[in-house]
Amino acid sequence: METITNKTLEKLKYDLVRAGLVPYETIEQAEEIANAQNINIGQALINSGILTEETIIKFLESKLHIPSVNLEDYTLDENCLKYISYSDARKYRIIPLFKIEDTLTVAMADPLDLFAIDKVVETAACSIEPVIASETSILKKIDDCYKNNSTVGEIFTDSEYIGFDWRNELHSEDLSDNHIQKIIRAILKQAILETVHEITFQQEDEGLCVNFKKEGELFNKGIIPKVLTASFVAKLKILAELDPSVSEVPQLGKLSFKVDDIAVTASISTFPTIMGERIFLKIYKPPKKLQEIIKTEKQLKIINNALNEPGILLVCGSPLSGKTHIIYSLLLEIASRNQNKNIMTLESIAKYHLQGVNQCELNENISFNMDKASRFIEFQSPDIIYLEGVKTKDTFDYFSSLVYDNKTIIMEFLANNMEDLRNKMAFSDFETLKSLISCMIFIHSKDSIEVFDKSTVQKYIV
Repeated sequence: METITNKTLEKLKYDLVRAGLVPYETIEQAEEIANAQNINIGQALINSGILTEETIIKFLESKLHIPSVNLEDYTLDENCLKYISYSDARKYRIIPLFKIEDTLTVAMADPLDLFAIDKVVETAACSIEPVIASETSILKKIDDCYKNNSTVGEIFTDSEYIGFDWRNELHSEDLSDNHIQKIIRAILKQAILETVHEITFQQEDEGLCVNFKKEGELFNKGIIPKVLTASFVAKLKILAELDPSVSEVPQLGKLSFKVDDIAVTASISTFPTIMGERIFLKIYKPPKKLQEIIKTEKQLKIINNALNEPGILLVCGSPLSGKTHIIYSLLLEIASRNQNKNIMTLESIAKYHLQGVNQCELNENISFNMDKASRFIEFQSPDIIYLEGVKTKDTFDYFSSLVYDNKTIIMEFLANNMEDLRNKMAFSDFETLKSLISCMIFIHSKDSIEVFDKSTVQKYIV
């Protein structure tokens, strides 16, 4: 993460001493705090209670002869937001206020940051007139104004499959948030029209390459020009409630939008590469009623029996076969029938909110991972637990052991076909797991789903 600086206060810090506002030793202490906490010297002085923001603003106003503005009761011209992207506004602590003829007036916490001014002059293509405002008020105003437009919006598919191309929305000279959102909507719309569930955004020399992944293959769908890349990535992160200022470490978020008035969720993961951040987006279909997916009464009876007794219900299939889709339909079915059951989930991202289900999102950023969650979930006295993905033998063994405490465990397992499943299950690590499977659902395709009871499972994989 970049160090947050304030060039104005760095240049004028000893003027604070000469003005009698702080002693010299305090400046040195503030610098040490700033370096240790990765904040600027102004923030260090304010956080330590040495100076107030108001005192600093008045000092800068008198020293630089630049007027100040109180943003708390100020209504800015939102048409001017298009001149500065959200990511630049946050990065440089700057927000546009109004434009008269060829001059854009901006509020800045750091009015001597010439690099920031040059950047805005370049993107806005006009002259800049700075005024001073507190950093706190600028950041609050940025969030209030830019995030008023922080939803993807609704996508209407109609019957526009033939000839629809997201690139028709591209206008490389338009850096506005509205334009970027239109591009995001268009890409999502094209993916949905083409029944694509995975999209990758990859940094190339020319810009951001958009790829659709279908049946394991990537298909190039065009390039977002270099001039729009930073704004596009920042906007996508904001919509997924990720930190747009962080690019050095992976992030995981969630994008929510509507398609023909139906709520849809997509997971978004970012990953740093030597070319820049790579973004992976996966669209999840809303869950259906279990009866719409499992067609026969015999199969439904096997599943219902398994859900009413201790054991492991294993959902198997290849990538993108619909394992999560079926599991969510299962959870909906359980919640609707068992009001007195404590149903809990452990997921990287909750794809949809399920009424009556206690869903838990893991968070690697604070070391709240599957292993840690597994050590504490038993204290919640769950009756049924869904685990999104189990990676270690210890976790497999732990959750398998819960079956002996009368728990029902729902797990997913990656296998391309039955032979692949048998080969994987042949490893000794799965001996305990295999003996506890009460039901197995194997998804060959959306039109071919097999359901096995306990005795049949034993014949296939034991």
